[in-house]
Amino acid sequence: MKFLVTNDDGIDAPGLEALVAAARTQGEPVVVAPAEPQSGVSHAVTWHDGVRIEPRGEQRFAIHGTPADCTRLGLLHLVPEASWILSGINHGANLGADVYYSGTVAAVREALLHGWPGIALSHYRRASFQFDWQRAIRWVTPLLADLLARPIEPGIFYNVNLPLLAPDAPDPEVVWCPLDPKPLPLNYRHEEESGLYYAGDYHLRDRTPGADVDICFSGRIAVTAVRLL
Repeated sequence: MKFLVTNDDGIDAPGLEALVAAARTQGEPVVVAPAEPQSGVSHAVTWHDGVRIEPRGEQRFAIHGTPADCTRLGLLHLVPEASWILSGINHGANLGADVYYSGTVAAVREALLHGWPGIALSHYRRASFQFDWQRAIRWVTPLLADLLARPIEPGIFYNVNLPLLAPDAPDPEVVWCPLDPKPLPLNYRHEEESGLYYAGDYHLRDRTPGADVDICFSGRIAVTAVRLL
């Protein structure tokens, strides 16, 4: 099985390398990722400018464009034989309403539009938290095996969020759950010279019991089957 592996944190991101390591247990990953960080660009694509493909070693290509550009060029030119598109592991959660803003999720959504199945993976964090990518690989590897073995459902992609846990905590439970429909906190701060900056506290967002925000914030792996409308 061959995978197109991408992200929105850029081709040099440790989370991408963690996903590649987990993907290698199931098949052959080919990295097609943004040359620079593209976090929060959602489903933006490059229309009027050229997009350059830069080889970065064996089975690695940096795209000078957005995550959705990576999916398009990967499927058209670089990995047309890919069975699945894997995106992540994002340095930060993509829960609930985040799926509309996330480049990580958009890369998978673009694949789905063209008929390829995909999985977006993200890791919740707080400012003082240091990622343990080896532990993330341990969590993701059996989860990938499970998701890849399931029958492919047209119009469905998977959104996975890993929780923030103490270093000595046991491995988390995997919970299937819906997206939380509640919006992010709406708050801005004003800076005299440069204007308004978003200042909503992500960690204090409202939780719908049993939805993905609640599941992930409570220390479990949230898995959501998202249907493309």
